[in-house]
Amino acid sequence: MGQTIERYQYRGQLKTGYLSEQVNSVLQLSIERIKALIKQEKIMTAALYYYGDMLFLYYETIKEGIKEKEPSIKPEELVGELSPYLEMWPGVEGKRLWVHMPTVYYHAIPESVEDWSRPMIPELRRGRIAFLYEESLFEYVYHHVAIVNEGLLQGDKYQFIGLHENILFSYFEEPKMMMNIQRDLSRASEAIQGWLDVNPETHFISKGDGGVGNFMFLPSYFALGQEEKMK
Repeated sequence: MGQTIERYQYRGQLKTGYLSEQVNSVLQLSIERIKALIKQEKIMTAALYYYGDMLFLYYETIKEGIKEKEPSIKPEELVGELSPYLEMWPGVEGKRLWVHMPTVYYHAIPESVEDWSRPMIPELRRGRIAFLYEESLFEYVYHHVAIVNEGLLQGDKYQFIGLHENILFSYFEEPKMMMNIQRDLSRASEAIQGWLDVNPETHFISKGDGGVGNFMFLPSYFALGQEEKMK
């Protein structure tokens, strides 16, 4: 059985009153742990972004065998030092510190470790968020799942969009490596027209904080990748 890549996005919530300087200090041990996991080839990429007290964690794990329901490495194993500073989320399976953000959009599926390894270190590992009107949420998901199922729309190979409540979190890298799920750039997407026909702009709550389109770029507490293996 070969190695597989797992991709995850989680949302956390800081307790009120903590400043970014305090969080940075707390995270130093976590960062060193993640660097070690990258060198041990258990983690390929890990990044933590924030918007006010909201936290957005993206990471890729490397494991032997097929993908399972539960992640091989849980968020607490990466950033456990943050645990005392986080609010608990209620849920059907009990309270938890990190809420999984179901994936609604991407442009590629990792085929192997070799396939997913970056040919060069990305200049930027981006995190950004957008807010949807509640009445528009399901229409957004419907059209983006249709685009994914078709698999022809081109975008960054590493882009990954998750959803929690009415918040979209997007991870991607620059410069972009253009790809589609079918890995066939000779064919144009037809499913994208359905999304364009329902006026995408009307689905988003504008926050006026800048960014590209309706998404706002977020600052990061860390954004680490395979370059750590070279150090």
